[in-house]
Amino acid sequence: MTKQSLAIQDEGVSDVLLGDELKAALIGTWELVSYVVEEKETRTQIPAMGQSPRGRVIFTADDWVAFNLEGEGRSPAQTKQEKAELLQTLVSYIGRFRIEEDAWITRIETAWIPEWVGSEQKRFVRIEGEIAHVTTPWRHMPNWQPDRLTRSRIQFRRLGSDT
Repeated sequence: MTKQSLAIQDEGVSDVLLGDELKAALIGTWELVSYVVEEKETRTQIPAMGQSPRGRVIFTADDWVAFNLEGEGRSPAQTKQEKAELLQTLVSYIGRFRIEEDAWITRIETAWIPEWVGSEQKRFVRIEGEIAHVTTPWRHMPNWQPDRLTRSRIQFRRLGSDT
C-alpha cells in the first residue's frame, strides 16, 4: 500500500484507492447494480432507474471509458413521444478518462445528449471488494429534476472474464 492509500479497516471501511491504484482497480467491465438519485434540498432518494436497472461501464488500460445505463422496464417505442420518454431512462457516453485522487474524470466524446459532448464529467469512486460505489458531484441532471440540484449514487459489480 502506498502513501496514496488510506486504510481505516478497524472501523469496517476498506482501503480508499487513489491515483494509479484506483486506475488499476477500475480497469475492466462493471455491471450496474443500483442507481439512486438524491435531491440536495430535501435529501429525498429517488430510484430514478427503477429497482432493477441494467448497464455496464467499461474501463480500458489506454484510458477509454464506455458508460451505458438503462432504467428498468424499457420497451420498444411506438410513437415520437414514447421515443422521447426513453431518453429519461438512459445515461450513455464514451470518452477518455483520467484519475484525480479518488475520482475519475471523463472528457466526453459522444453521448446520448449533445450537451455533454466536449464536457468533463467527474465521478467519485470507492471500491470495496468487487463493488464500486460511485457518486457524482451535485449538479442539474437533464434526465430528472433538471431544476433541482441532485447527485447520483451508483453501485457497480465487477464482472469476471467468464460472465
